[in-house]
Parts: sequence; structure tokens; C-alpha cells
Amino acid sequence: MTAVTTASSARVARWAGAGYLAIFALAIFANFAVRNQLVDPADPAATMTAIADHEGTFRLGIAAFVTIAIIDIGIAWALHVLLRPTGEQRSLLAAWLRLAYSVVFGVAVTFMAVALHLATGGAAVAGLGDDARAAWTGTAMEAFDVAWLIGLVAFGLHLIVIGRILIAARLAPRALGWALGVAGSAYIVDTFAHVLLPDYASVADVMLAVVAIPSMVAEMWFTVWLLVSAPRATAALHRAADQRVTREAVPA
Repeated sequence: MTAVTTASSARVARWAGAGYLAIFALAIFANFAVRNQLVDPADPAATMTAIADHEGTFRLGIAAFVTIAIIDIGIAWALHVLLRPTGEQRSLLAAWLRLAYSVVFGVAVTFMAVALHLATGGAAVAGLGDDARAAWTGTAMEAFDVAWLIGLVAFGLHLIVIGRILIAARLAPRALGWALGVAGSAYIVDTFAHVLLPDYASVADVMLAVVAIPSMVAEMWFTVWLLVSAPRATAALHRAADQRVTREAVPA
């Protein structure tokens, strides 16, 4: 039973790492090759025209974001399986926080579908003039951004909890745990900066660096850890947990 458990935990760690790699690839395409190329927050009319002219690309972007949300649910489960021996409640909290992010992000993506519908027209929006459709298209994409930012609060908390678990259980270098905590805090600070600052644009470049640098370093490092070190580290963790359960089951 122990051999099966440890082998399974190694596979789960590698699958989680592979999921992270898939998310990186999909996010680069959906966010930078689609959303950032087609959406101009300052020009809703240009956004509507770009979406309509590149409908197929925009649909692929939506599909990529949906796939990311589904993969994130799988990663939430995988991390719970891997880290459960460190403490049931903490690993569940981390899993629920990531699941909450996935759900909110999935809701956010529906606003992209609304923007696509508005931009390409159809019977449901036939009564709207071009100006109105453009305004609503821009509003739908803004709603996507806001919903995503709200979800990132849960994701940031998830990273903080994961970092804490890694440090407390000594599963990974302490620096990785701290890096995940800093990245998670950066996500949360950025979301509240969007909400609380009347002129977020004036600090947008600074906040981009504050979020992008720690998140890229921490999450890429975490991915490498899942693929390379976690299979061995978590296998040992599960083996110790199995041995503890076996000893407790043996009558004194």
C-alpha cells in the first residue's frame, strides 16, 4: 500500500507541474497574443472592430482561458493530494482558495463571450447602434478584467498558504516558500490598488513590475520543484504518513 501511495504522489506531482507548464503556454497566448493585441481599453470602438475582424483568434483566446480554469481545478486537487500529510486543514484551505479563483476566473471569461457577441452582432443586439455596441463591448472587457482581479485575491491567498506549507513542512527551500508568499501578496496588493487608487494608471507600470517579477520567479520555480524535486519529497512525506498510520493501527 505504501509503494502505491508514494508512486501515485510522484505521478501527481509531475502532473501538477505539467499543468503549470500548460497554463504558462495558454496564458501567454490568450493574454498577450489575443487580449492585449485586440483590446484597447481607451478605444471601445477599436476594440469592437478588432474582435469582429479577428473573431477566430478571439474565440481561441476564450477557449484558452476556459482551459486554464479547468487545469487550475486539477492543480488544486493535485496539490491537496500532495500536501495533505502536512495537515489536512491547511491543504484543504489552499485547495479551496485555488478552486475559488478558478470559479471566479471562469465567470470572468463569460464576459469575453459577451464582448464577442456584441462585437460580431446578431439578432440579440440588432437594436443597438454601433456606438452602443462599442460601449458595451468595452464594458464587457472591463468587467472581465475586474472579475479576474477579484479572483486573483483568492489566488494570492492560495500562494501564501502553499508557501507557508512548504516552509513549515520543510519540503522545499525556504526561499521558494517566501517567494510564493511575496508573489501572492503582490497579487492582492495590485487588486486593491485597482480598487482604491483613483488614478491607478499613474502607478500601472510600477505595479506591473511588482506583480510580474515575483510571480514569474516564484511560479516558474514552483513548477520546476513540482517536476524535479516534489516527486521524491512528497513520496517520502506520504511514506512517513503511512508508517505513522500503521503504527497507530497496531495494538499496544
